[in-house]
Amino acid sequence: MAGALGADNRRKSLDHIGHFNFKVEIEGVTQAAFKNVEGLDAETEIIEFQDGDDIQLRKRPGRTKYSNIVLKRGYVSTDELWKWRETVIKGKVERKSGSIILCNDSGAEVMRYNFFEAWPCKWKGMTLDGKGTDVAVEEIELAVERIERVQGGG
Repeated sequence: MAGALGADNRRKSLDHIGHFNFKVEIEGVTQAAFKNVEGLDAETEIIEFQDGDDIQLRKRPGRTKYSNIVLKRGYVSTDELWKWRETVIKGKVERKSGSIILCNDSGAEVMRYNFFEAWPCKWKGMTLDGKGTDVAVEEIELAVERIERVQGGG
């Protein structure tokens, strides 16, 4: 009977979700298939202070800072992302929202990271090697102002 079960039926409730099953959506971009996503993190600065003669050093949360999101993909012949980057180079920042979506084995959404006010701050072209066999990979780095995590779909 185990052979008749679907992929999700074999998964137990506490089994980990693979990090290889994800989608990227960017507002207004139709071609957004990536092989790697990095930078989904946030850090809150720590403000230290003392009151009067209190010998205990107190710590309070300060501002929260979000890392840039780095997206890597094999070269494809669409130029939507490059044109977006080019607008920044020409002095016009076009901010977009988007999502990094984690999927289960059948492709259904498990959770997502939504990012806001993103714009391409860096573009890295591919490394070429006449003796290599790897796929040509390019990177785009997005400066983001906020990231939110949404469990169970969006």
